[in-house]
Amino acid sequence: MTAKMFSRLLSLAAATGLAAAPIAGQAQQATAQGNLLGLPSDLSMLRDTDPNRRVATAVVNGFVITETDVDHRVALLLAANQRSVSEEEMIRVRMQVLRNLIDETLQIQAAEAQELEVAQAEIDQTYAGVAAQNFEQRPEAMDEYLRSIGSSPATLKRQIKGELAWNRLLRRNIAPFVNVSAEEVNELIERLEASRGTEEYRLGEIYLSATPETEAAVEANANQIVEQLRQGGSFVAYARQFSEASTAAVGGDLGWIQLAQLKNAQLEAVASEMSPGQLVGPIRIPGGFSILYLIDKRQVLMADPRDALLSLKQIQITFDPGTTPEAAQQRVAAFTEGVRAIRGCGDADNAAAALGATVVTNDQIRVRSLPDQLQNIILQLQVGQSTPPFGSFEEGVRVLMLCGRDDPQIAAGPDFDQLMGQLEDERVQKRAQRYLRDLRNDAFIEYN
Repeated sequence: MTAKMFSRLLSLAAATGLAAAPIAGQAQQATAQGNLLGLPSDLSMLRDTDPNRRVATAVVNGFVITETDVDHRVALLLAANQRSVSEEEMIRVRMQVLRNLIDETLQIQAAEAQELEVAQAEIDQTYAGVAAQNFEQRPEAMDEYLRSIGSSPATLKRQIKGELAWNRLLRRNIAPFVNVSAEEVNELIERLEASRGTEEYRLGEIYLSATPETEAAVEANANQIVEQLRQGGSFVAYARQFSEASTAAVGGDLGWIQLAQLKNAQLEAVASEMSPGQLVGPIRIPGGFSILYLIDKRQVLMADPRDALLSLKQIQITFDPGTTPEAAQQRVAAFTEGVRAIRGCGDADNAAAALGATVVTNDQIRVRSLPDQLQNIILQLQVGQSTPPFGSFEEGVRVLMLCGRDDPQIAAGPDFDQLMGQLEDERVQKRAQRYLRDLRNDAFIEYN
């Protein structure tokens, strides 16, 4: 099972993120809440606390979450992130996983209390569907893989059960009572039309709150998160684990927004200079620190050139083992000159054969599916032109020749039903967060 496949598998039954206040105004909210509680500004603890003492397990309304449960769920998370973590970070990960397991247990219990049982056959069917997608119809292969990474089929099936139970509960107790009027949808359509052509951004965020006393420690933690993300960690997984913003539940995804919606001049300025795929942070803002990831950028209700469909020819040379760097460089130079002399796609096959290169034709390739470095280059090409050579001596050197391009049509934008569905989903999600908060408040939880 590849890391990408496993990342999809993990997201299928992702642990529920913690809900918190949105970024804007968090510092003021925290201060106001402290004043309401009447807390003194200088606290004297009645007994020492041991920062090295960590909670390993919990009993949630009588249901025991064991250390093995935590171990298996952590193994799922680490496999999806495809990297090792430090001892200090492992402590934070385990604490967050335990919180996620508590939430998952509360969700399952709430569904069962209302006789919304999830049949084992349905869980097994979903599990088999994941196996079919990733293991060629072999659930036993997925069983073996999960055990090999230190997890188990049971822990993934527990995640699946939690997801199914919670969705079923929301469909019955929340979704029927969420109303979106036609006037609201029409107003949104009018706003979209008014902003046609302006830029909007799909941003991911990780927000960490800080006080003057904790600022240095929180900033150090944020820098560690950024470093791990730059080494290939999953932004979605880290947002679910550590973000204190309300978007933690959806992996930090803010959706498509205009920058004014961030309600922070510094974040607006930073985001406006970002390119898709870029990570920036930590950014000091009122109340804490923010880490931003630009997922994508587009113009409102305008066709995106990256949605163009391309017909490409990939022309590639490889190098025999033992080829010296000097000989390889000479061959690359000859290959580059030979490609420049190719007279369009009709001449590519014959010219490539003369250069000792292979040709692979790729039709129906969308620009946005190419690596970021190639997208802008491809968009500047005319039919018959090629990219500069790229690659390495180990993997081969190649060029892409543009043989056809079907530009996207002008975007009509989402229709009435799509917008209504989006608004309904947003409201269901907000009520779901409040519902889960109420479940936590009413729960009897013992920690070991």
